[in-house]
Amino acid sequence: MKTEKPIDSVTLTIINNYLVNTCREMGLAMMKTSYSSIFNEGLDFSCVIFDRDGEMVAYAEFCPAQIGAILYTMQWTIAEIGLENFKPGDVVMHNDPYRGGCHMPEHTVIQAVYHNDELYGFIGNIAHVTEIGGKAVGGFAADAKEVYQEGLRLPPVKIIREGEPVEDIWKIILENHRTPRTSWGDFHAMLGSLNVAERRLHELLDRYGFDEILTAGKQLMDYSEARMRAEIRDIPNGEYQFDDWIENDGVVPNKRYRINCTAIVQDEDILFDYTGSSPQARGPCNCTYGVTASATFNAMLNITDQTIPRNSGCYRPIQLIVPPGTVVNVKHPGPSVGGNSEIHERIVDVLFGCLSGAVPERVAAATGASSCNFLFGGIHPNTGQYYANYHIDGCGWGGKTTGDGNHTQCPINGNCRNTPVEVFETRYPWLTKRYRIVEDSGGHGQHRGGCGSERVIEALAPEITVSSFMDRHETGAWGLFGGKEGASGAVRIRKSGDDRWRTFSEVYGTASPNKFADIQIQAGDEIRIVSPGGGGYGPPEKREPSEVLDDVREGLISPEEARDIYAVALVQEAGDWHIDEDTTTDLRLEREVS
Repeated sequence: MKTEKPIDSVTLTIINNYLVNTCREMGLAMMKTSYSSIFNEGLDFSCVIFDRDGEMVAYAEFCPAQIGAILYTMQWTIAEIGLENFKPGDVVMHNDPYRGGCHMPEHTVIQAVYHNDELYGFIGNIAHVTEIGGKAVGGFAADAKEVYQEGLRLPPVKIIREGEPVEDIWKIILENHRTPRTSWGDFHAMLGSLNVAERRLHELLDRYGFDEILTAGKQLMDYSEARMRAEIRDIPNGEYQFDDWIENDGVVPNKRYRINCTAIVQDEDILFDYTGSSPQARGPCNCTYGVTASATFNAMLNITDQTIPRNSGCYRPIQLIVPPGTVVNVKHPGPSVGGNSEIHERIVDVLFGCLSGAVPERVAAATGASSCNFLFGGIHPNTGQYYANYHIDGCGWGGKTTGDGNHTQCPINGNCRNTPVEVFETRYPWLTKRYRIVEDSGGHGQHRGGCGSERVIEALAPEITVSSFMDRHETGAWGLFGGKEGASGAVRIRKSGDDRWRTFSEVYGTASPNKFADIQIQAGDEIRIVSPGGGGYGPPEKREPSEVLDDVREGLISPEEARDIYAVALVQEAGDWHIDEDTTTDLRLEREVS
């Protein structure tokens, strides 16, 4: 029966929760049935429901870096396939960075959902596929100069027609992957999640009716738009500018690239203008339009009310100017594999920097802003089979007005998990010799930045090919309002029989010490990965002495830094640290006078 009046708020909430939980169930299906650790441990994917106009009705809280981009991949899919050419059981795959995508490892699958022969909309997911061919294992060619070196690029193409696999397309895809069995398993985990969503949607449509659910989707988007506009009205009108720098592109040594943004707030609308960002780089530190849009939306969702339903309505008040041919909107054939995993979070930081002048209570200091992308592969000594893995480590997050930054957590773009040591060592020929939080790595402040981590691993196979794409190794994450900079990161190698930790540039002559590809290491070689810390928020001397004491007891800051930076004197008695109240009072009075 056709709905003629608005749906009441209770029913609308029930429908929204059902749709969101359907997306969550899709993700659980992917986690439980996938083959690679970046799926089943890292959760590097997102699951979405669209209406028949291609607008996003609901998604689950997995990987925010992908959510903005999937809006554009959906639009490109409709534009190139055509709504009239979809049939029940059709599934489209798409990973083209120039057609709305993030970077080529992120593959989107989209299925049309028909109910009683009428198109309701689409279900889809986007996920990081570990191996996609190209010049480097794991698809992360940190020294790529053009997209063709980054792997197999797919425009929107049907991989299933009316429920039947298109075998020729599948052969082309899998023959271009170094690990076809793993890719096959991950792709079918993605497809299996579509089956879950289709079944749940039919149950919902049967219960409430086709027109009621379509109307509910439109009302939910209108409601989210109204809520987002109300949030923007609380931001003072004005122009707010900020910039940050990418350290290098993996190809041209010692050249930095600027990310510049001006946020223009006008009543209930906000415009982010990226004019002034550097021309696109020769190497793959560039972002696609989809990545920059995702980062912009991600930043706004982080500083606005968390109870707003997440859908396309949230993004209607947000406009973007992103000049083509820049590091934030790469043009063909420029490479972009590092943009999604490493530069997205830098864009979020820049937007926080912009808005710190308008709503300081909502934003955080800079994050460590590195996923510490480390990729490797080769012939596994135990199986004789080719393997590949995409490994990430967390960094420190920035302090904020409400508290300290998170420790060693996936940057704000990913919401992903790292792989437990036990799983890592079981699947791959490495021995983990050290994994710890790095003392004094969080930016000092009234609200301390989160600490980074240190991981040391030893190669156990005769030969392993490794690649890296990391940033914030020259300068740390900036602080806000008197907060200090976080510690920078590092990736080093210690060759078997050597006692020195050296950069890959020193040992192998790579253009960048932290962005390189296809380096062959041998058994006994050790890799050391240090993730950056987050920036501090507010002057360190305003931090409560009891909080400084807790930090020292937990190994987050040293007693020396407690005294020198925070003006908190500590004494050790019976194996425990205590505050020297008199000396601390004197130290803090000296700071106030000076």
